[in-house]
Amino acid sequence: MRKRFKYTPYRELPVEYQLLLKQAEDAMQTAYNPYSNFFVGAALLSPSGDAVKGSNVENSAYGSTICAERSAIVRANAMEMRIFEAIAIIGKGKDFETKQVTAPCGSCRQMLYELFQVSGEKLDVIMSTTRKDRIIVASIEDLLPLAFGPKDVGVDIERFRN
Repeated sequence: MRKRFKYTPYRELPVEYQLLLKQAEDAMQTAYNPYSNFFVGAALLSPSGDAVKGSNVENSAYGSTICAERSAIVRANAMEMRIFEAIAIIGKGKDFETKQVTAPCGSCRQMLYELFQVSGEKLDVIMSTTRKDRIIVASIEDLLPLAFGPKDVGVDIERFRN
């Protein structure tokens, strides 16, 4: 059975989620997207309130393309940050605004699930349209039911928490 998600008005988001969505929107402007012309920005929120941003980076070898969500995760890892409470995602086309929320792809959902297990925190995923008129806040567990991560194969993830 498919889960139904409810829309949350922008003004009803917690202030930290509004600010995080603004960070994701800023990151969206840095997208390198010569092939799709689709801009995506993502921003991760740490427990201390710091944000780590990422944008999509395309490549002529399409398999080498990286989504904004994974870009933010990899950047955070390089900054020795692995504990996060939320990620905001927003997208737009070169010549159009999105009418549906921009949601993470399957690969990004898997990476977010691993981040969730390493963090040991709840991970909210804030997905928005370009105009922020439709926003869904869901847990990564809702977006990736029956997920499989490092804990499921007995990996000691405590040593990766900072």
